[in-house]
Amino acid sequence: MKAIIEVAPPGSIFRTAQQQFAESRSGKTPDFRLSFASAKILFANLTPARLELLDTLRRIGPCTLATLARVVASTDPDVQTDIASLEFLGLVERDDAGDLTVPYESVEIILPLAQVA
Repeated sequence: MKAIIEVAPPGSIFRTAQQQFAESRSGKTPDFRLSFASAKILFANLTPARLELLDTLRRIGPCTLATLARVVASTDPDVQTDIASLEFLGLVERDDAGDLTVPYESVEIILPLAQVA
């Protein structure tokens, strides 16, 4: 399963839900979709540091916040805040033991150029 992050017009959530429902009815696990109203909002939420955290966590696998903070300490002093934001967005999950994980094989960002300006 992958995470698809996109800039999408208001109301597109209904089309997305319909697609996901159809995929699940056919036995396929639907991809996780996250939409933002503009590129500015998308990149305010998914900063380079947060994208790097996602990549690092995916590479090292499930771990505690303290372990992740030690791995990226020199590049991201706000690991706890960034992880909380990524959890809120649904891009990072925490298991019962408190370990963090990225449950997606990949993350795709779709940015239609006509909507960038």
